[in-house]
Amino acid sequence: MTPARTLPTDHPAVPGQSAAAEQAEQAAALHVTICRDPEEFAGLAPQWARLYGGCAAATPFQSHAWLHSWWQSYGPPGRLRLVLVRRGGELVGAAPLLRRHRPYPVLVPLGGAITDYTDVLVDDAADAADAGGAVTAALAAGMRQAARGAVVDLREVRPGAAAERLYAHWAGPKRRLADSVCLELPGLPMDGLIAQVGSSRGQRIRAALRKLDATGIEERDIPAAEVPAAVANLLRLHLLQWQGRGMNPEHERPRFAAHLTRAAQRMVAAGEAVITEFTLDGEVVAANLAVLSPELAGGYLYGVHPRLRAAKVDVATLLMRHDVRHAAGAGRATLSLLRGAEPHKFHWRPEPHPNQRLLLAPRPATPLLLTHHALARTRSTAAASPRLRAYLHRFRNLRTPRPTT
Repeated sequence: MTPARTLPTDHPAVPGQSAAAEQAEQAAALHVTICRDPEEFAGLAPQWARLYGGCAAATPFQSHAWLHSWWQSYGPPGRLRLVLVRRGGELVGAAPLLRRHRPYPVLVPLGGAITDYTDVLVDDAADAADAGGAVTAALAAGMRQAARGAVVDLREVRPGAAAERLYAHWAGPKRRLADSVCLELPGLPMDGLIAQVGSSRGQRIRAALRKLDATGIEERDIPAAEVPAAVANLLRLHLLQWQGRGMNPEHERPRFAAHLTRAAQRMVAAGEAVITEFTLDGEVVAANLAVLSPELAGGYLYGVHPRLRAAKVDVATLLMRHDVRHAAGAGRATLSLLRGAEPHKFHWRPEPHPNQRLLLAPRPATPLLLTHHALARTRSTAAASPRLRAYLHRFRNLRTPRPTT
């Protein structure tokens, strides 16, 4: 077990200060540590849950269940870097990071490419109690220590995230880039959403809803004890749905299935996710995993049997009705369609909310940050240009040594 490193952030005692005053000051002091031990990370679940509940900007992807499960499936050994801020033993701030070394040192958030939103966690009440946001400032100081010459690359930061406050507090070089676009709808009932799309499209949606009712499809939310079987069924339907078409290859790998099963079981038990199965004539023909926070609901992954499409069932409307139930029906302000600008999402006239990519570094790593920023901007441009993308692919192939025989 690797012990957490404690950073020197406490205030020195004031000469002549009474013992009671000194104890009160020590209780109010912020202590920053860097955790590298996966076992300690596992044991943080209760404290993490309290912190998560005190950070209004947090999404379900910042829950301990999601992040720790991701680490178990994807975390490289020895690379964990959790920056933790405590006051009087209570966790009031956390930055869940890991360190990468190639081609140069970078700190990136836990969650990787399968996570739609990344962020740090800051207890809003504790941060507001101190002028200038002392918790956020302490978290930034801890991240500079954890970086030690590396660039901090926070991808997929949602507008309004706690990481934006961290960016404002950062004393050192920093850059901001656009990242993936997420689409969002207000947490309105179905009638309210239909009213926003116009009369012609609204009539088609109402007709699709009537047809759904006529098919006799039934919905059932899965209890936590049944989640492992439900996730296996969801992934089976997801593979059937994408058979013969381009699917995210990660979704068929065992590590993804293991992560989703672990995370979903804990998240369903905590009210941070719901898995719903849709049955027709006793057969499960669709399944959907939605992630939930107090302010947000979003459909993360679904699977549909080809039988439904053959029957010309409007699957998009079926899933939207389900997600609306968990957004408006539970008083959540936002229904997130998460990443991706697929055409069917625009039928509902969602608002685009581009995620951000926040690059931060200690001052000695300024040249590295500028290099990283330039490369990230070039890759972003290449993603929008097929010709440049093909050129970079050929360039990478030239640099890759051929295997010897």
